[in-house]
Amino acid sequence: MKEVKNPKKPLAYYYSITLIALLLFNIFVAPLLNRQHVEQTDYSTFMRMIAEKKIGKVDVSDTEIIFTDKDDNTIYVTGVMYDPTLTQRLYDSGAEFAKDIEQTMSPVLSYLLTLILPLVIFVIFGQFMRKKLMDQMGGKDVMSFGMGKSNAKIYVQSTHGIRFDDVAGEDEAKESLAEIVDYLHNPSKYTDAGASMPKGILLVGPPGTGKTMLAKAVAGESNVPFFSISGSEFVEMFVGMGASKVRDLFSQAKEKAPCIVFIDEIDAIGQKRSGGGQYGGNDEREQTLNQLLTEMDGFEDNSGVIILAATNRPESLDPALTRPGRFDRRVPVELPDLKGREEILKVHARKIKVAEDVDFSVVARMASGASGAELANIVNEAALRAVRDGRKLVTQADLEESIETVIAGYQKKNAILTDKEKWIVSYHEIGHALVAARQTHSAPVQKITIIPRTSGALGYTMQVEEGNHYLMNKEEIENKIATLTGGRAAEEVVFGSITTGASNDIEQATKLARAMLTRYGMSKEFGMVALETVTNQYLGGDASLACSPETQTKIDQLVVEQVEKAHQKALDILQNDRAKLDELAKYLHEKETITGEEFMRILNG
Repeated sequence: MKEVKNPKKPLAYYYSITLIALLLFNIFVAPLLNRQHVEQTDYSTFMRMIAEKKIGKVDVSDTEIIFTDKDDNTIYVTGVMYDPTLTQRLYDSGAEFAKDIEQTMSPVLSYLLTLILPLVIFVIFGQFMRKKLMDQMGGKDVMSFGMGKSNAKIYVQSTHGIRFDDVAGEDEAKESLAEIVDYLHNPSKYTDAGASMPKGILLVGPPGTGKTMLAKAVAGESNVPFFSISGSEFVEMFVGMGASKVRDLFSQAKEKAPCIVFIDEIDAIGQKRSGGGQYGGNDEREQTLNQLLTEMDGFEDNSGVIILAATNRPESLDPALTRPGRFDRRVPVELPDLKGREEILKVHARKIKVAEDVDFSVVARMASGASGAELANIVNEAALRAVRDGRKLVTQADLEESIETVIAGYQKKNAILTDKEKWIVSYHEIGHALVAARQTHSAPVQKITIIPRTSGALGYTMQVEEGNHYLMNKEEIENKIATLTGGRAAEEVVFGSITTGASNDIEQATKLARAMLTRYGMSKEFGMVALETVTNQYLGGDASLACSPETQTKIDQLVVEQVEKAHQKALDILQNDRAKLDELAKYLHEKETITGEEFMRILNG
């Protein structure tokens, strides 16, 4: 949409320029105006005036002689000549030796020129700029230099804005927001039935899922003015300025109704208020929140102003903000499923040239768990790779390689492994793949590589689910833990020693085993009891134990037992399949990268 720019230069900017100009005037120009005219003369005239005793005051320096006429006080200047008796002759003529002979103009004129005139210019220029800015801002007073103004970006109606067709993979969210668009187009249809639209709609979900884009799509479809501001922009150093910005934002919205106000990252000002007395910055934040609550309550029904807000932390918002009557509707914007990922890839692929044989469904399966922003980055990385290779069309290989780039980083071309390290990594990755393939509920292997990546990985094994997978049973989790331990198990079976290469595998296996006990209720010892609470589910899902120290000790013991059980399972699989383990590791060592089809062909012999 087309953005309407607010005046970029605040009034303080123009005042500062004027002040600097006046300072330069006083430093460089005023002294020149203040200096009386000095006439140049020759040395013979100077000597004649000495003889006639017409010298009033005289100042002799190494470079020049400045003197005055005793009769009319005219100031003269002449050069210096070698004259040893000059001082005595000047003294005999009655001249007065003095420094700084140059006379200044009258005190009144000097006062007017150096003080009154700059002040008058300063005031006149300031009033002119104030009037001009007030005209641009609708007659509002700008003496506060912009303090208290919302600074919201305003987007007017545009036929080239973002539409719902530009947002893929969020069908449920679009369906919920389409009702808002219909209301803005046909408000009478709802008022006739006695229905009123929600005053506020809260978009919640992980980062990169398209919350901001959905808000712009609503404005684009509605063809109404769109105000956009971040929650952090309300935070000010001065108490009361945040609340003033809220008032200004809603005042502008009422004037341009029907319109949409979008507040991104609203948790910056909408966090839960504390029960005790707080002072300082927290008090300012609460004042801003209180003003926001008041303004949202101040709207009358069907006023035509729709408030959209987005956050990654809905659990941190104040209950007064999320209650019905303020943010009436919560719209989840979750990570896209398989079909959604495929649609998002196709939307972003419109902007690039793609080969006809590209299969987006395969790419979507490989990008399991990716957000809309990550999928857009994958498409862009694929286009960049094609350009680097001197091609104009993006191929399937470009897209698949770009997924690996986003997940594991670029290939480290300067990382050279020793032959022994290369063998260890080969067995490690084949250990993962072989354990996964021999378990009935593990995802198929898509690719195995031992090329180091910039993320620090010396190699990795990519498994791809055939379709959407929303639930995991206990057996599937145990199989996944066994697959994670397969790399370390292969090192033990073949080399009889262990390396640091399994650090990430150990971390993931431990998390899964602990979650089985504390969150999923998959243990006989604790049953269906929640021993762990999850906070910030959209920002990594931080977890904290909520149990006694004795229970924590028991949990630790059971986690160790669970991981050790899976580790032993992986050891048994690899020992029984030692011949295939050696054959596959040798093949990977030679090729460095193999596909899932190659892996399964050798495995099935």
